[in-house]
Amino acid sequence: MAATCLTMAAPQTNITIYQYALLALKARITSDPRNLIFTNWSTTTPICNWVGVTCGARHLRAATLNLSYFGLACTIPPKLGNLSFLVDLDITNNNFHRFLPQELACLRRLKLISLGYNKFTGMFPA
Repeated sequence: MAATCLTMAAPQTNITIYQYALLALKARITSDPRNLIFTNWSTTTPICNWVGVTCGARHLRAATLNLSYFGLACTIPPKLGNLSFLVDLDITNNNFHRFLPQELACLRRLKLISLGYNKFTGMFPA
């Protein structure tokens, strides 16, 4: 099944589509043993200041998402496919589980993806 690569608008709030996508990930976290995400990611702080997020200098949008070794238990939300400037995704050594959403295939700029030592099932999105 091919991914539908539409940028979904954030609800009528003052947050960006990038905050919305990352907050959708935060909402799916069932365990954050070091409270790295729960205490740091909020709408009152720009995403470029969030732990694990590095923004590109030119567009100030999330270019790297590095949550490796955070010990998170989570599933990946389809909205993560809206991080259109993402170049590097590293979620190595956590407890991410279930399947990878098809929307990850929409990340056209993605050059590096590290998913090792998680509990994913199913096929990699194409």
